[in-house]
Amino acid sequence: MKVLTKNSNELVILAMKGDAVSKGDYLLIEDGKLNRKMIVQIYDEEYLSSQSLIEDIVRDEVITASSTENLHDPLNIANLSRMIRDARLFRTKIRGTIDASGKISSDVTWIPSRVYSKLRRLSIAELNESLGRTGIFPIKLGRTRGDNEDFEIYAEDLDGKLNIVTGKKESGKSHLSKILIKSLVQHGAFVIVFDLNDEYGGIATNYDGSPSSLANQVKMLQSGKGLSFSLAYCGKAAISNVLKNALDTPAASMREFFRIWDWLENRDNLEIEAFGNAINTWNINELVRDALVSRFHVLQASRLFLQNHADGLKFENIFSNKNKGAVIVVSMAKIIPLVRRMVVELVLNKLVDLLEKEIIPPIFLFAEEAHLYIRETYWEDIITRMRHFGIYPTFITNQPDAIGDGIYRQADNIFLFNFTNDVDLDKISKVSLADNDTVRSIVKTLPHRCCLTIGKVVCDLPIVLEIASLGMLALGETKKFFKT
Repeated sequence: MKVLTKNSNELVILAMKGDAVSKGDYLLIEDGKLNRKMIVQIYDEEYLSSQSLIEDIVRDEVITASSTENLHDPLNIANLSRMIRDARLFRTKIRGTIDASGKISSDVTWIPSRVYSKLRRLSIAELNESLGRTGIFPIKLGRTRGDNEDFEIYAEDLDGKLNIVTGKKESGKSHLSKILIKSLVQHGAFVIVFDLNDEYGGIATNYDGSPSSLANQVKMLQSGKGLSFSLAYCGKAAISNVLKNALDTPAASMREFFRIWDWLENRDNLEIEAFGNAINTWNINELVRDALVSRFHVLQASRLFLQNHADGLKFENIFSNKNKGAVIVVSMAKIIPLVRRMVVELVLNKLVDLLEKEIIPPIFLFAEEAHLYIRETYWEDIITRMRHFGIYPTFITNQPDAIGDGIYRQADNIFLFNFTNDVDLDKISKVSLADNDTVRSIVKTLPHRCCLTIGKVVCDLPIVLEIASLGMLALGETKKFFKT
């Protein structure tokens, strides 16, 4: 391989057919004259092409097709010609240089020599050593595609971060999310999952049907089945946010709601039935009453609230053991979209309240199919002030355009699976942490369960990975009528 041309932060490398490298691989350029080293990443591959070369290929094909005689070639010119025709150009992006101490530096104020430079493939182990990637809580994501090396990220690089997992359907997004959840819980973290397809409960079971190592740390919740709260536990702020953000309650009705709540609270009678009776007997405008009555029936039908003072779900009881992780899977597969929004609003508000009072430890939040229920009204605070709340979200979606640019621009880590739609690629490439050319070229050709990892977890150097198997029930597969 030889350096051919340079344009801005891009180097074009000439390579022969035998050079075993591919898109996403890193190359080390060692300049023997300057005694310097540069790291570049291949983002695209094409043939060496010129008009004369194309004419030679056409001419040779015509001669071969029209002649049945074997031409005498004592100088082996035909073989050399074939090597030239198979020559390739690797388009690469400059990622940095290696300084005298062996660490990666951003000093790229020089260009390597075409004559004295030597190029070789850089292994991930060498790259990690130069980056100084270390941690206490490793998460094995999978293997690198080029050299088939095991690759780990560290839970510390997810802690306090905003993560996005995106790709087209059946590309492996949920599979990666389950690996992250499994490893975080094993390391003692607390996780909450908004599960729209009833698939995350499988992490409690091994492939053979036996309980997994996390079986006692997985708690499944569903509206009316474990996911039920008392009004007093939820608090006025959480219920009012449900009415305002999820049920679009008018301002006039909200004012009467606060009056009714305070009256019931002073009488120590915060029950859903008492709340309904108070609305029906309260001295208010009939239009306001109708608005509150209709919302009350939705609250009652959601089965999210207990009918009496019986103890309901309390997150602090689940998170009481601070030395042992746990995952709460909130099942939302069998509830209507309206109740789904209520669940998300209620859970988020209560978590923020408990975290601000330091009653529970920080939470890793996984939002599956996030595009179906993300609304700026209740996500914007979590995104902008998540470090202070102690909620660290991971959005999983196959519709990147449904997530606002503000979320992408604050993302610390992005796990990109295959996309072939140019509209989706345009959206991601504009706001991702990597350059446009790398995202558009590599992501478009990623096979199943391979992803481009970008962000803090890889020290801002994009790396292509083949995701490992889970070892537990994956669930979530597409149900088919015709089964092989």
